[in-house]
Amino acid sequence: MVVILLLISQLLFLSNIDRLQIKTTMDTNLWHLFIACNLLIVFLMITAELWLRYSKQSPKYGVVSCGFLVSYLMYFVLEPFVDGAQMTLMMPIMVALIYFDRKLLYIMGLFSIVFYAGVYFGLERPFLHKPLLEFLMVECVFLVFVLMAIAVIIRAREARINLERLTKAGQDLMVERAISDKLLKIDALTGLYNHKTFHEYLDSLLEQCESNNLQLQLALFDIDNFKQVNDTYGHRVGDLVLKMIADKVGGMIELNDFAARYGGEEFAVIFTDKSFSESYEAVEKLRKNIAQIEHLQAGNKPITVSIGICDYQLGDGKELLFRKTDKALYTAKKQGKNRVVNCAESHKEEIVSFA
Repeated sequence: MVVILLLISQLLFLSNIDRLQIKTTMDTNLWHLFIACNLLIVFLMITAELWLRYSKQSPKYGVVSCGFLVSYLMYFVLEPFVDGAQMTLMMPIMVALIYFDRKLLYIMGLFSIVFYAGVYFGLERPFLHKPLLEFLMVECVFLVFVLMAIAVIIRAREARINLERLTKAGQDLMVERAISDKLLKIDALTGLYNHKTFHEYLDSLLEQCESNNLQLQLALFDIDNFKQVNDTYGHRVGDLVLKMIADKVGGMIELNDFAARYGGEEFAVIFTDKSFSESYEAVEKLRKNIAQIEHLQAGNKPITVSIGICDYQLGDGKELLFRKTDKALYTAKKQGKNRVVNCAESHKEEIVSFA
Protein backbone atom coordinates (compact mmCIF):
# COMPACT_ATOMS: atom_id res chain seq x y z
CA MET A 1 0.00 0.00 0.00
CA VAL A 2 2.86 2.42 0.83
CA VAL A 3 4.55 1.69 -2.50
CA ILE A 4 1.29 2.23 -4.42
CA LEU A 5 0.74 5.57 -2.70
CA LEU A 6 4.33 6.51 -3.47
CA LEU A 7 3.89 5.70 -7.16
CA ILE A 8 0.63 7.68 -7.34
CA SER A 9 2.28 10.69 -5.69
CA GLN A 10 5.17 10.47 -8.16
CA LEU A 11 2.81 10.45 -11.14
CA LEU A 12 0.88 13.43 -9.78
CA PHE A 13 4.14 15.24 -9.07
CA LEU A 14 5.60 14.59 -12.51
CA SER A 15 2.40 15.48 -14.31
CA ASN A 16 2.44 18.92 -12.67
CA ILE A 17 6.17 19.76 -12.90
CA ASP A 18 5.64 22.29 -15.68
CA ARG A 19 2.65 23.87 -13.99
CA LEU A 20 4.48 24.13 -10.65
CA GLN A 21 7.66 25.33 -12.42
CA ILE A 22 9.88 22.97 -10.44
CA LYS A 23 13.45 22.46 -11.56
CA THR A 24 14.83 18.96 -11.54
CA THR A 25 18.19 17.39 -12.34
CA MET A 26 16.49 14.58 -14.19
CA ASP A 27 17.03 14.38 -17.95
CA THR A 28 13.68 14.22 -19.73
CA ASN A 29 15.19 11.73 -22.20
CA LEU A 30 15.63 9.21 -19.36
CA TRP A 31 12.01 8.92 -18.38
CA HIS A 32 11.92 5.30 -19.53
CA LEU A 33 14.51 4.50 -16.83
CA PHE A 34 12.31 6.23 -14.26
CA ILE A 35 9.31 4.12 -15.27
CA ALA A 36 11.42 0.95 -15.33
CA CYS A 37 12.64 1.61 -11.76
CA ASN A 38 9.08 2.01 -10.52
CA LEU A 39 7.94 -1.15 -12.27
CA LEU A 40 10.90 -3.00 -10.79
CA ILE A 41 9.92 -1.75 -7.32
CA VAL A 42 6.40 -3.14 -7.79
CA PHE A 43 7.84 -6.44 -9.04
CA LEU A 44 10.13 -6.76 -6.02
CA MET A 45 7.32 -6.00 -3.58
CA ILE A 46 5.11 -8.65 -5.21
CA THR A 47 8.03 -11.12 -5.11
CA ALA A 48 8.59 -10.45 -1.40
CA GLU A 49 4.88 -10.91 -0.68
CA LEU A 50 4.77 -14.25 -2.53
CA TRP A 51 7.95 -15.35 -0.74
CA LEU A 52 6.34 -14.60 2.63
CA ARG A 53 3.14 -16.43 1.76
CA TYR A 54 4.38 -19.59 0.06
CA SER A 55 8.06 -20.18 0.91
CA LYS A 56 8.66 -22.92 3.50
CA GLN A 57 12.19 -21.68 4.11
CA SER A 58 13.04 -18.76 6.37
CA PRO A 59 11.78 -15.59 4.61
CA LYS A 60 14.14 -13.33 6.52
CA TYR A 61 16.97 -13.11 4.01
CA GLY A 62 14.59 -12.87 1.06
CA VAL A 63 12.76 -9.97 2.67
CA VAL A 64 16.04 -8.24 3.55
CA SER A 65 17.32 -8.65 -0.01
CA CYS A 66 14.10 -7.27 -1.49
CA GLY A 67 14.17 -4.43 1.03
CA PHE A 68 17.72 -3.57 0.04
CA LEU A 69 16.93 -3.50 -3.69
CA VAL A 70 13.69 -1.57 -3.18
CA SER A 71 15.41 1.00 -0.97
CA TYR A 72 18.07 1.79 -3.59
CA LEU A 73 15.58 1.81 -6.45
CA MET A 74 13.42 4.26 -4.46
CA TYR A 75 16.54 6.32 -3.76
CA PHE A 76 17.38 6.60 -7.48
CA VAL A 77 13.77 7.47 -8.27
CA LEU A 78 13.40 10.13 -5.56
CA GLU A 79 16.90 11.65 -5.59
CA PRO A 80 16.30 14.01 -8.53
CA PHE A 81 13.21 15.45 -6.81
CA VAL A 82 13.55 15.08 -3.03
CA ASP A 83 16.27 16.27 -0.68
CA GLY A 84 17.11 13.65 1.93
CA ALA A 85 16.16 10.75 -0.32
CA GLN A 86 19.11 8.91 1.30
CA MET A 87 16.81 8.07 4.22
CA THR A 88 15.18 5.40 2.09
CA LEU A 89 18.50 3.54 2.25
CA MET A 90 17.81 2.73 5.91
CA MET A 91 15.10 0.25 4.90
CA PRO A 92 17.41 -2.85 5.12
CA ILE A 93 18.45 -1.80 8.63
CA MET A 94 14.78 -1.43 9.61
CA VAL A 95 14.02 -4.92 8.27
CA ALA A 96 16.88 -6.37 10.33
CA LEU A 97 15.44 -4.58 13.38
CA ILE A 98 12.00 -6.06 12.72
CA TYR A 99 13.51 -9.57 12.96
CA PHE A 100 15.48 -8.63 16.11
CA ASP A 101 18.56 -10.20 14.54
CA ARG A 102 21.67 -8.47 15.87
CA LYS A 103 24.05 -10.25 13.49
CA LEU A 104 21.93 -9.30 10.48
CA LEU A 105 21.73 -5.75 11.82
CA TYR A 106 25.54 -5.50 11.98
CA ILE A 107 25.85 -6.83 8.43
CA MET A 108 23.19 -4.56 6.92
CA GLY A 109 24.39 -1.53 8.90
CA LEU A 110 28.00 -1.94 7.75
CA PHE A 111 26.88 -2.76 4.21
CA SER A 112 24.62 0.32 4.03
CA ILE A 113 27.38 2.62 5.30
CA VAL A 114 29.96 1.23 2.85
CA PHE A 115 27.54 1.00 -0.09
CA TYR A 116 26.33 4.57 0.35
CA ALA A 117 29.94 5.74 0.42
CA GLY A 118 30.34 4.15 -3.02
CA VAL A 119 27.11 5.78 -4.23
CA TYR A 120 28.21 9.17 -2.96
CA PHE A 121 31.71 9.15 -4.44
CA GLY A 122 30.56 7.44 -7.65
CA LEU A 123 27.31 9.28 -8.29
CA GLU A 124 26.27 12.07 -5.96
CA ARG A 125 29.54 14.00 -5.78
CA PRO A 126 30.62 13.92 -9.45
CA PHE A 127 27.14 14.21 -11.01
CA LEU A 128 24.88 15.83 -8.43
CA HIS A 129 27.64 17.89 -6.75
CA LYS A 130 26.51 16.96 -3.24
CA PRO A 131 28.72 18.51 -0.52
CA LEU A 132 30.93 16.32 1.63
CA LEU A 133 29.14 17.55 4.78
CA GLU A 134 25.87 16.02 3.55
CA PHE A 135 27.65 12.69 3.01
CA LEU A 136 29.04 12.78 6.56
CA MET A 137 25.64 13.68 8.01
CA VAL A 138 23.94 10.78 6.20
CA GLU A 139 26.63 8.33 7.35
CA CYS A 140 26.22 9.61 10.93
CA VAL A 141 22.47 9.08 10.68
CA PHE A 142 23.08 5.49 9.53
CA LEU A 143 25.50 4.90 12.38
CA VAL A 144 23.20 6.40 15.03
CA PHE A 145 20.24 4.42 13.72
CA VAL A 146 22.25 1.18 13.89
CA LEU A 147 23.31 1.94 17.48
CA MET A 148 19.71 2.74 18.44
CA ALA A 149 18.50 -0.46 16.78
CA ILE A 150 21.11 -2.46 18.72
CA ALA A 151 19.86 -0.87 21.95
CA VAL A 152 16.27 -1.79 21.02
CA ILE A 153 17.26 -5.43 20.37
CA ILE A 154 19.18 -5.64 23.66
CA ARG A 155 16.25 -4.16 25.57
CA ALA A 156 13.79 -6.50 23.81
CA ARG A 157 15.92 -9.53 24.74
CA GLU A 158 16.08 -8.36 28.35
CA ALA A 159 12.29 -7.99 28.35
CA ARG A 160 11.92 -11.47 26.86
CA ILE A 161 14.24 -12.96 29.51
CA ASN A 162 12.25 -11.22 32.26
CA LEU A 163 9.00 -12.45 30.74
CA GLU A 164 10.32 -16.02 30.54
CA ARG A 165 11.48 -15.76 34.15
CA LEU A 166 8.07 -14.51 35.25
CA THR A 167 6.32 -17.22 33.23
CA LYS A 168 8.51 -19.91 34.78
CA ALA A 169 7.90 -18.49 38.24
CA GLY A 170 4.17 -18.55 37.54
CA GLN A 171 4.35 -22.14 36.34
CA ASP A 172 6.36 -23.15 39.41
CA LEU A 173 3.77 -21.44 41.60
CA MET A 174 0.97 -23.32 39.84
CA VAL A 175 2.81 -26.62 40.34
CA GLU A 176 3.41 -25.85 44.01
CA ARG A 177 -0.24 -24.90 44.43
CA ALA A 178 -1.35 -28.11 42.70
CA ILE A 179 0.96 -30.14 44.95
CA SER A 180 -0.35 -28.31 48.02
CA ASP A 181 -3.95 -28.92 46.96
CA LYS A 182 -3.16 -32.58 46.42
CA LEU A 183 -1.49 -32.86 49.83
CA LEU A 184 -4.58 -31.31 51.42
CA LYS A 185 -6.82 -33.87 49.69
CA ILE A 186 -4.67 -37.01 49.90
CA ASP A 187 -4.07 -39.26 52.90
CA ALA A 188 -0.30 -39.27 53.43
CA LEU A 189 -0.02 -42.95 54.38
CA THR A 190 -2.27 -44.69 51.85
CA GLY A 191 -2.26 -42.25 48.91
CA LEU A 192 -6.08 -42.38 48.78
CA TYR A 193 -8.30 -39.34 49.27
CA ASN A 194 -8.78 -38.26 52.88
CA HIS A 195 -11.94 -38.06 54.99
CA LYS A 196 -12.63 -34.36 54.27
CA THR A 197 -12.27 -34.69 50.49
CA PHE A 198 -14.46 -37.80 50.54
CA HIS A 199 -17.37 -35.91 52.12
CA GLU A 200 -16.94 -32.93 49.74
CA TYR A 201 -17.04 -35.24 46.73
CA LEU A 202 -19.98 -37.26 48.09
CA ASP A 203 -22.02 -34.09 48.72
CA SER A 204 -21.45 -33.01 45.11
CA LEU A 205 -22.42 -36.44 43.76
CA LEU A 206 -25.58 -36.63 45.86
CA GLU A 207 -26.70 -33.29 44.39
CA GLN A 208 -26.27 -34.78 40.92
CA CYS A 209 -28.19 -37.88 42.02
CA GLU A 210 -31.14 -35.75 43.05
CA SER A 211 -31.06 -33.45 40.01
CA ASN A 212 -29.93 -35.83 37.24
CA ASN A 213 -30.96 -39.23 38.63
CA LEU A 214 -27.34 -40.38 38.79
CA GLN A 215 -26.80 -43.95 40.02
CA LEU A 216 -24.58 -44.16 43.10
CA GLN A 217 -23.50 -46.87 45.53
CA LEU A 218 -21.48 -46.46 48.71
CA ALA A 219 -19.27 -49.22 50.13
CA LEU A 220 -17.53 -49.13 53.52
CA PHE A 221 -14.55 -51.44 54.16
CA ASP A 222 -13.22 -52.37 57.58
CA ILE A 223 -10.09 -54.48 58.11
CA ASP A 224 -10.88 -57.51 60.23
CA ASN A 225 -8.99 -57.86 63.53
CA PHE A 226 -6.71 -54.92 62.71
CA LYS A 227 -6.17 -54.07 66.38
CA GLN A 228 -4.76 -57.57 66.84
CA VAL A 229 -2.32 -56.95 63.96
CA ASN A 230 -1.08 -53.75 65.61
CA ASP A 231 -0.81 -55.38 69.04
CA THR A 232 1.05 -58.43 67.69
CA TYR A 233 3.37 -56.96 65.04
CA GLY A 234 3.49 -53.28 65.88
CA HIS A 235 2.14 -50.11 64.28
CA ARG A 236 4.81 -50.08 61.56
CA VAL A 237 3.52 -53.40 60.22
CA GLY A 238 -0.01 -52.12 60.66
CA ASP A 239 0.83 -49.13 58.47
CA LEU A 240 2.27 -51.48 55.82
CA VAL A 241 -0.94 -53.52 55.87
CA LEU A 242 -3.02 -50.36 55.43
CA LYS A 243 -0.88 -49.24 52.51
CA MET A 244 -1.01 -52.62 50.74
CA ILE A 245 -4.80 -52.83 51.06
CA ALA A 246 -5.17 -49.22 49.91
CA ASP A 247 -2.97 -49.95 46.88
CA LYS A 248 -5.17 -52.90 45.99
CA VAL A 249 -8.37 -50.86 46.34
CA GLY A 250 -6.97 -47.91 44.35
CA GLY A 251 -5.64 -50.22 41.62
CA MET A 252 -8.89 -52.15 41.09
CA ILE A 253 -11.52 -49.40 40.99
CA GLU A 254 -12.45 -47.71 37.70
CA LEU A 255 -11.89 -44.10 36.65
CA ASN A 256 -15.43 -43.01 37.57
CA ASP A 257 -15.14 -44.50 41.06
CA PHE A 258 -13.76 -42.75 44.13
CA ALA A 259 -11.77 -44.36 46.97
CA ALA A 260 -10.81 -42.77 50.28
CA ARG A 261 -9.41 -43.67 53.65
CA TYR A 262 -12.42 -42.97 55.85
CA GLY A 263 -10.94 -43.66 59.27
CA GLY A 264 -8.16 -45.60 60.99
CA GLU A 265 -8.68 -49.01 59.33
CA GLU A 266 -11.80 -48.08 57.36
CA PHE A 267 -12.00 -47.30 53.66
CA ALA A 268 -14.87 -45.96 51.57
CA VAL A 269 -15.55 -46.39 47.87
CA ILE A 270 -18.16 -44.49 45.86
CA PHE A 271 -19.35 -46.20 42.68
CA THR A 272 -21.04 -44.15 39.93
CA ASP A 273 -22.54 -45.02 36.53
CA LYS A 274 -22.98 -48.64 37.63
CA SER A 275 -25.94 -50.78 38.53
CA PHE A 276 -26.08 -52.13 42.05
CA SER A 277 -25.22 -55.65 40.87
CA GLU A 278 -22.10 -54.38 39.06
CA SER A 279 -20.94 -52.51 42.16
CA TYR A 280 -21.63 -55.55 44.33
CA GLU A 281 -19.54 -57.75 42.01
CA ALA A 282 -16.73 -55.15 42.13
CA VAL A 283 -16.56 -55.10 45.95
CA GLU A 284 -16.81 -58.90 46.12
CA LYS A 285 -13.84 -59.11 43.75
CA LEU A 286 -11.97 -56.59 45.89
CA ARG A 287 -12.67 -58.61 49.04
CA LYS A 288 -11.29 -61.80 47.49
CA ASN A 289 -8.17 -60.05 46.12
CA ILE A 290 -7.46 -58.39 49.47
CA ALA A 291 -7.68 -61.77 51.23
CA GLN A 292 -5.03 -63.13 48.82
CA ILE A 293 -2.44 -60.44 49.62
CA GLU A 294 0.69 -61.89 51.23
CA HIS A 295 1.75 -59.98 54.34
CA LEU A 296 5.25 -61.24 55.06
CA GLN A 297 5.77 -58.84 57.94
CA ALA A 298 2.54 -60.04 59.57
CA GLY A 299 3.51 -63.72 59.64
CA ASN A 300 2.16 -64.22 56.09
CA LYS A 301 -1.32 -64.67 57.52
CA PRO A 302 -4.31 -63.57 55.42
CA ILE A 303 -5.83 -60.28 56.45
CA THR A 304 -9.42 -59.86 55.37
CA VAL A 305 -11.99 -57.08 55.17
CA SER A 306 -15.69 -56.85 55.86
CA ILE A 307 -17.72 -54.71 53.49
CA GLY A 308 -21.11 -53.06 53.67
CA ILE A 309 -22.64 -51.67 50.47
CA CYS A 310 -25.77 -49.64 49.83
CA ASP A 311 -27.54 -48.35 46.74
CA TYR A 312 -28.58 -44.71 47.10
CA GLN A 313 -32.32 -44.07 46.94
CA LEU A 314 -33.59 -40.66 45.87
CA GLY A 315 -34.53 -38.53 48.86
CA ASP A 316 -32.50 -40.52 51.40
CA GLY A 317 -29.78 -37.92 51.86
CA LYS A 318 -26.23 -38.47 53.08
CA GLU A 319 -27.00 -39.28 56.71
CA LEU A 320 -29.46 -42.07 55.89
CA LEU A 321 -27.14 -43.46 53.21
CA PHE A 322 -24.32 -43.70 55.76
CA ARG A 323 -26.57 -45.21 58.39
CA LYS A 324 -27.71 -47.95 56.00
CA THR A 325 -24.17 -48.67 54.79
CA ASP A 326 -22.77 -48.74 58.31
CA LYS A 327 -25.49 -51.18 59.39
CA ALA A 328 -24.58 -53.42 56.44
CA LEU A 329 -20.92 -53.31 57.53
CA TYR A 330 -21.93 -54.16 61.13
CA THR A 331 -23.96 -57.10 59.83
CA ALA A 332 -20.95 -58.35 57.82
CA LYS A 333 -18.85 -58.26 61.00
CA LYS A 334 -21.58 -59.95 63.01
CA GLN A 335 -22.00 -62.73 60.45
CA GLY A 336 -18.37 -63.81 60.74
CA LYS A 337 -16.36 -61.14 58.88
CA ASN A 338 -14.61 -61.44 55.47
CA ARG A 339 -17.84 -60.96 53.56
CA VAL A 340 -19.94 -58.40 51.67
CA VAL A 341 -23.38 -57.47 52.90
CA ASN A 342 -25.76 -55.08 51.19
CA CYS A 343 -28.06 -52.81 53.14
CA ALA A 344 -31.17 -54.69 52.02
CA GLU A 345 -29.87 -57.88 53.65
CA SER A 346 -28.99 -56.08 56.87
CA HIS A 347 -32.47 -54.52 56.93
CA LYS A 348 -34.11 -57.95 56.60
CA GLU A 349 -31.92 -59.31 59.38
CA GLU A 350 -32.88 -56.34 61.56
CA ILE A 351 -36.60 -57.07 60.95
CA VAL A 352 -36.15 -60.76 61.76
CA SER A 353 -34.23 -59.93 64.96
CA PHE A 354 -36.91 -57.46 65.99
CA ALA A 355 -39.65 -60.09 65.40
